[in-house]
Amino acid sequence: MNRSEQLSKLQNTEKWDVIIIGGGASGLGTAVDAASRGYKTILFEAVDFAKGTSSRSTKLVHGGVRYLEQGNVHLVIEALKERGLLAQNAAHLVKNQSFIIPNYNWFSSFIYTIGLKVYDLLSGCLSLGSSKYLSKKKTIQLLPNVEENGLVNGVIYHDGQFDDSRLAINLAQTAVENGACLLNYVKVVNLLKDGKNQVIGVQVQDQENGIKYDVKGSAVINATGVFTNAIMKLNDNVYKKYIVPSQGIHLVFDKSFLPGENALMIPKTKDGRVLFAVPWHNRIVVGTTDTLIKKQSLEPIALESEIQFVLETAQRFLAKKPTRADVLSVFAGLRPLAAPKEEGKSTKEVSRSHKIIVSETGLITITGGKWTTYRKIAEDIIDKAIKTGKLPNKECTTEHLSIHGNQPTNAADRENHLYIYGSDISKIIELQESEPELKEKLHPDHEFTMAEVVWAIRYEMARTIDDILARRVRLLFLDARAAIEVSEKTARVLAKELGHDEAWIKTEIANFSQIAKGFLLSEFQKVVNPTDFENHLL
Repeated sequence: MNRSEQLSKLQNTEKWDVIIIGGGASGLGTAVDAASRGYKTILFEAVDFAKGTSSRSTKLVHGGVRYLEQGNVHLVIEALKERGLLAQNAAHLVKNQSFIIPNYNWFSSFIYTIGLKVYDLLSGCLSLGSSKYLSKKKTIQLLPNVEENGLVNGVIYHDGQFDDSRLAINLAQTAVENGACLLNYVKVVNLLKDGKNQVIGVQVQDQENGIKYDVKGSAVINATGVFTNAIMKLNDNVYKKYIVPSQGIHLVFDKSFLPGENALMIPKTKDGRVLFAVPWHNRIVVGTTDTLIKKQSLEPIALESEIQFVLETAQRFLAKKPTRADVLSVFAGLRPLAAPKEEGKSTKEVSRSHKIIVSETGLITITGGKWTTYRKIAEDIIDKAIKTGKLPNKECTTEHLSIHGNQPTNAADRENHLYIYGSDISKIIELQESEPELKEKLHPDHEFTMAEVVWAIRYEMARTIDDILARRVRLLFLDARAAIEVSEKTARVLAKELGHDEAWIKTEIANFSQIAKGFLLSEFQKVVNPTDFENHLL
């Protein structure tokens, strides 16, 4: 994963079989699928891989218990199969996570126990474990900080937990290893069309130096998530809304708010939404919300109403009550839901199933979907390109394709924070041994080392502080203040590795500070809108 090598591939290839716009879950999955089938594949990401929605999930690889309640059995079966495959193909990143539902009345206890048994059955041979009824005493034992007042009993079930942007980076590496060309910070600025109004390629601009390239290809795939509508504006004469962005936010707390290894799941909050509190990198991630947003953004800001909802719900179900002052980081993500046919439909009712659209111009667009089903989405996209005559027929090979870094990991392995690197762990340790100064901690309160920063730059195409601290080592998501404190340190390593000057360092620190503000929250910061938020921090 070297950017200059990838640029060289771009410059020396006359025509591609597959051109992918967008480096999130769907785009990266499609690059792996296409390249592993033997198609000449190139992917362009305008910013960094998984910069948007794909780094801001609830960190779950799951079938979707609430989709079962909605009667969407097909989506649940598909997701449960993909959950099992991902646990095999990226075993270093996906862990079997036990979830506990605390019940405060007998009726819900009965309903959830039956429902989760159905969930178990649907997962078949790829089950991660059986759900079980828990007594009140056992529920308290397994969830030490659960609210005991009114507690009747509990139910335990199993799903997957993972690190989303680390999986994205590993997918990018897998695609490159299979012959694909992947470039971050290269933006598609136009679609190239022939005399019959058919898309025959894209015009791109390197965001680092402004150079433009015309890139020709047989199949052009729009996998830009919440930015789908922007690409469709380049494609269509008549504007139509293809996706509706729905915002979900998460608050990150210290592990003391949910000690132990079990996650908490509240299937029905006061407004009907699901809430999770999930252990992640020795912290607790609590979310999520489901709020319709009019405009998409690369850096969505958590609304005050969303923050209050998550805090109040967490306080209802946890004995040690988290407050605004306890929030280590807050992050917001936008789900690219396929636009409903009926105007005004609520986001909770909009299907999470993916949808593939083939335009009159031949552009193939993916809408909807979720991380868990990324592999199946990618398979369906390339199959659609074959069906429409854009590619010669070749069989999909990803069902059992090992993703970069894949190796079995157990609970003991996960005690070492480097577990997310899988088979690359030994190489990072070698890097520390050959350059002893890289053993230094990135931040005194966190386990990350300078070796991981250098690794991200040399082997994972990180170009900015944000790339490293948000999506390679995840510090911004885990502790926003700590990330700000090490931003200059990180910028100086980037400048040394990539040959930048002092002026670049200052600009880069300022850029990151602006991004990091959106992840901060304290008792006196009431975030209502981005402008008010900015005023609070001045």
